[in-house]
Amino acid sequence: MTKSSRKQTDNDEKEVIRELQKNSKESIDNIAKNCDFSRQKVWRAIKRLEKNKTIWGYSAIVDHEKLGLKHYLILIKKSVKPAEETANMIVSREIERKADEIGITIGTSHYLHGCYDWQICFTAENLAKAKRFCEALNITYAPNIKELELLEVIFPVKEAGIQNPHLEELKTFL
Repeated sequence: MTKSSRKQTDNDEKEVIRELQKNSKESIDNIAKNCDFSRQKVWRAIKRLEKNKTIWGYSAIVDHEKLGLKHYLILIKKSVKPAEETANMIVSREIERKADEIGITIGTSHYLHGCYDWQICFTAENLAKAKRFCEALNITYAPNIKELELLEVIFPVKEAGIQNPHLEELKTFL
């Protein structure tokens, strides 16, 4: 494949990704129409992106409040333990087991650069369960955690690139 055709394929894939990020349930026919591509071209691009793990999966954006859940964030500063030990801690996925035991659903988890080293976004029925999760993290990873900060999301403005359809309600919080 020539460089120019590889570059064009990359650009086409980025365009397909943009359409999928707007609505991953959109039909291939509609994505093709929006991109001005053939259906086959879009299908091949999606399969290629899934195969090379550029696309990891698909997810629904949920109004947690309608499910009786609250959305929380935990910000973690790691201790000065060796990086390999911290990486093993994250890769072990012990955190997932602790969350399941408490009834927590982890939405996202990120290793960070900045004031904090790790961010976990999750849902819980209430603040008590969110605090239990924090305690479980502190106990399980005690030597690896220097500081842990629990935050409650009051109002989601945007989730996964999609604007909250109830954005006007934000005014009641300000």
